[in-house]
Amino acid sequence: MSDVETNLKDVNSRIKRSAEKANRDFKDVTLVAVTKGFDTSVIKEAIRLKITDIGETKVQEAMKKQKELGNLSKKARWHLIGYLQSNKVKDAVKIFDMIHTIDRLKIAKKISNYCIKLKKEIPVLVQVNLSGLTHGIEPENIVDFVNDIRKLDGLQLRGLMTIAPYVTDNEKTRPYFSQLRQLAEACHLTDLSMGMTNDFEVAIQEGATMVRIGTAIFGQRVLMNKRIPSFTLEIQT
Repeated sequence: MSDVETNLKDVNSRIKRSAEKANRDFKDVTLVAVTKGFDTSVIKEAIRLKITDIGETKVQEAMKKQKELGNLSKKARWHLIGYLQSNKVKDAVKIFDMIHTIDRLKIAKKISNYCIKLKKEIPVLVQVNLSGLTHGIEPENIVDFVNDIRKLDGLQLRGLMTIAPYVTDNEKTRPYFSQLRQLAEACHLTDLSMGMTNDFEVAIQEGATMVRIGTAIFGQRVLMNKRIPSFTLEIQT
């Protein structure tokens, strides 16, 4: 059994336990395996292990990987979970099955225009900036923004996404996930993309329908023979 297979079994068990703790069906939680920074051998292993959803943060990196994978790339749904630059919209619409990071009306309109040209509809999530530290719509503006997105052709608005601050005490992320759930309810949206390696269990307990997990499955990313450092931010309470 490979390390990835062992890690994946552990992650799936933790997802199931977290869902059960919240009286939820674990099948309602989609695992988006984040493969940014890893080569295609990792994605091949993920697909072999029946992972159905792949998350990437950069359009060009995802394009390169899909080209290398060929038809194998079609065995997974591809999620854009990183900031989308305006000049990458056309390619993003072509290669991704879902975009999690709609964070400004200008980019949403551009996605809509390309979807219309390609006669395609793409599921999207609105990114909400709950911590003040990331991209995203401010929570007080979310209802109006969602209403604007709903007017655009080619976009299937599914829900909201957020990134909680990285903290050593995961319980401190709970208020962020709870707030996102409440915002989604106010907007009559059902999908919640929230929770990563360090906090996905709390996110599931608060209603996450998608969790974005990389390190817990694939291990630490390596950049130029050096491990990418982690930075810890403590939330002030």
